[in-house]
Amino acid sequence: MNTFWKWLRRGVVVLLTLCAFLVAVVLYPVLSFDTEKLPERFGQVDVQAYPNTAPSRPLIVGFGGAEGGNGWASERWKVRREHFHALGYNMLAVGYFGLENTPKDLDRISLDAVHAAIEQGRRTQSGDQDANSCVILIGGSKGAELALVLAANFADIDAVIGIVPGSAVFAAHTSAMNTSSWALADKPLPFVPVPWSATWDLINHRILAVMERAMADQAAFDAASIPVEKIRGPIYLLSATRDELWPSTRMSEGMMARLKQHASPYPHRHVAIEGDHGEPLNHLDQLDTFLAEIAQHKPECAPRP
Repeated sequence: MNTFWKWLRRGVVVLLTLCAFLVAVVLYPVLSFDTEKLPERFGQVDVQAYPNTAPSRPLIVGFGGAEGGNGWASERWKVRREHFHALGYNMLAVGYFGLENTPKDLDRISLDAVHAAIEQGRRTQSGDQDANSCVILIGGSKGAELALVLAANFADIDAVIGIVPGSAVFAAHTSAMNTSSWALADKPLPFVPVPWSATWDLINHRILAVMERAMADQAAFDAASIPVEKIRGPIYLLSATRDELWPSTRMSEGMMARLKQHASPYPHRHVAIEGDHGEPLNHLDQLDTFLAEIAQHKPECAPRP
């Protein structure tokens, strides 16, 4: 019997030690993360311009998502870039993290720097300050979140097309996830924090469950919600009904309701696509529809073949 209790005590000690180790492994990245110092290469942006022969064309600016890099500059999107050219637009592809000349992580990305890059690209392509007077942002996933946040904070954005968008500012994509994704005037924007209750879901890569737990904090979600009613132009959203990464359809519906509540004078529409997070990419013909509707409401945004 004494031997039994001796081994039981040893087993308990080993178990407690293991638990303490696991807690330390989880806590260390969060507690050791410097939330005050801005990320290395903060404010640096990667821009690839695709001008056409008519410099006065409206400018489409493309943002990729949480995969990082400069997605719209990749070979994958070459056909779409050429399609926009054929329709009568100039194109600017913007990478905001995950490149040698940008921040490593999606962490407190400078909205001012992204906006400055767009303005510089507009002037460079046009050759003067008056041409390319229309700027349309197109973003996917986190890129859609970025496009909406930019347009809500800078009045010279004419329209936004968001593919599987988020309706609030969410946490940075770092090991700690305890900072904002975006910064304005070098100050992090309020964001929806990831609760400790989501740790097991994170470990098991259940991203939708993590997002649902974060969004359950209604006060934090409301404080971090994007004020889409401040956007001075049309807003078109394309969501996925069975989105496995975040509830893009629900958030898109929320943005439509917010625009209605604030009596937005600008056109806004949401199209929900049956399928997962990537399914809307099979329905990019909707982008042409959205662009045509934008041109109807803003003549300066009409394409110029």
